[in-house]
Formats: sequence, structure tokens, C-alpha cells
Amino acid sequence: MVVFGLFPLYKAVETSLYKKNAATRKLVFDPDFNWTKVLFDDRVWNALGNTLMYTGIALTFQLVLGMLIALLLDSDRKGYGLMRAMMTLPLVIPPSVTAMMFLLMLNGSFGVLAQGLIGLGLLPPGYPILGNASTAMAGVLFAEIWQWTPFMVLIMLAGLRSLPKEPFEAAAIDGANAFQAFFRLTLPMMSKVIAIAVLIRGIDLFRAFDYVKVMTDSGPGTATETLTSYAGRIYFGNADFPYASTVALLTLIIVIVVSSAFMKIFRVRL
Repeated sequence: MVVFGLFPLYKAVETSLYKKNAATRKLVFDPDFNWTKVLFDDRVWNALGNTLMYTGIALTFQLVLGMLIALLLDSDRKGYGLMRAMMTLPLVIPPSVTAMMFLLMLNGSFGVLAQGLIGLGLLPPGYPILGNASTAMAGVLFAEIWQWTPFMVLIMLAGLRSLPKEPFEAAAIDGANAFQAFFRLTLPMMSKVIAIAVLIRGIDLFRAFDYVKVMTDSGPGTATETLTSYAGRIYFGNADFPYASTVALLTLIIVIVVSSAFMKIFRVRL
């Protein structure tokens, strides 16, 4: 806890209290400089908007698709166990490798996904999905949703398999159809499981970095720049460690506040 948690956090807070002198490249103690700068930095607000959009869209798709696929796989028939096991395969691929896969598949010249969309008439020939500001975020989200929807599937499936059978049998006797049973029984009884899944994935999505870095490097321009990718660009590109630490701490503060409020509202206990 001290080595991997408290000490790095302490160093990040300490570093954020300094500012980098551009001329001498030395750090000068100025506790207000970075925190004032971050509040008036337009790129921070743009990155925050992109991060919220990225998190919201990805979380919605992963939750809906995860529940639908889990309902399809919630069966004891032959072969379904193998299919449930295969759902874990995308999760073992490193995110950077997944990002590289989709970077190639979305290439407008030879990518299989891009060519499929062009063949369907949805895109013009040679269209650069990741090179256009209006579609770059969708391309990055495609990779994110593909890789992490199985995580949602496994959590939803575990919840579905743990539900008691008696309420569903009683509902069937009373004449309830599948839709009524799902909305009046399954969803209410799965509420805690769904809340935990949303919390875990929401925190992870808010820290999105790998896919953005590999697929677009926050571009075109700042179209796909998130808070973590912006902090990375400041750190590795400008070597402005104090300001990068401040942006990273701002991300941490937002995550803690939002997740704490979520846990209190939905009464989630981890």
C-alpha cells in the first residue's frame, strides 16, 4: 500500500505544488500556479468533455450489450458452457494490442472493417475513420466496446445464474410473459449487480489511455483527447511534470467524488 499507493500519491501532490521554469528547466515552488492554470486551461475542459462522452457512450453500449448477450448465454444446454468460456478471450488481449488491431482494421485503404463500411455505402472510398475528427472517437470506442463488453457479460451472467427460480415460476403461473418477467423481476433483482458493474467499468473508462494513445494519439487535433491522454502528452511531450501531475490529480479527484456519490445514491458496497 505504501510503495504502490501512498508514496506515488504523495509525490504527485508534492510535484503539483511546483512550477517548471521554461528558461532554467528547474522546478520552483509555487503551490497555486498549476491549480489555477488547470481551471482556466481550455484543453482540460475539452478533454473532460471528451472523457465524459467516451465514458457515457462506452458504458451504455457495454451495459446493454452485456445484458443482452448474458440473457442469450443463460442456459444449461449443451455447448453454452464453451461459449461462456470463450467470452473471456478478448479480455486476455492487452489493450494496446487490441488498439493496434483496430488501428489496422479501420484503415481506410486496406482495413477490413473500413472496407466493409465502404462496401455497405456508409463511407466513401478511402475514408480515414481515425483521421477525421467527426469519426475518430467512434473508431476508438469501437475497440473499447469490443474488448470490454465480455466483462459486462460475465458479471451479468453471474448475476442471472444466482437469481432464485421461484419468483419466475410464480410469474409464469400468473401469466407473465418474458418481457414482463425481465422488467419486473430480473432487472429489480439485478440492480445491485448492475450498479457494481457500472461503477467498476465507469472508473476504468474514465482513465482511458491505451486506445487513444495507440489509435489516434489524441487526434486529429484534440478530437479524442481525454484527461489521461492529455496528462500523458504534457508529461512525455513537454516534460512538464508538475502540470501533468496536477491534471492527473484532477482526474483522480473527479473519479473519487463521482464514484462516492454513485455508491451513496445506489447504496453500493464493495
